[in-house]
Amino acid sequence: MGLSNKKEEELRRMPRIQNRIKASRNGRYIIQQTVITSIKPIEYYNAILANTVKVSDEPLGDDELMVEEGAEIARKMK
Repeated sequence: MGLSNKKEEELRRMPRIQNRIKASRNGRYIIQQTVITSIKPIEYYNAILANTVKVSDEPLGDDELMVEEGAEIARKMK
C-alpha cells in the first residue's frame, strides 16, 4: 500500500532532519549533531522582511515595565 499524492506532497514540504552521532577524536566524548533543513521560496522571506517591526534602542520607562515578585504572581493564580 503506497502513500497518497496528498501525503507525499505533505512529506516533501516538511523540513529534512538529519541526525549524526560520532565519537570525538580522543574517544572521550560522544558528539550528537542534528541538522534541520527547511526549504522555503524567496517570496516567503521577502514577505516576512516587508512586515517586520522596527525596533528602537530607547530604554523603557518605569511606567512601561511590568515587574512583579514571584510570590505575588503565585497568590494571584490561587
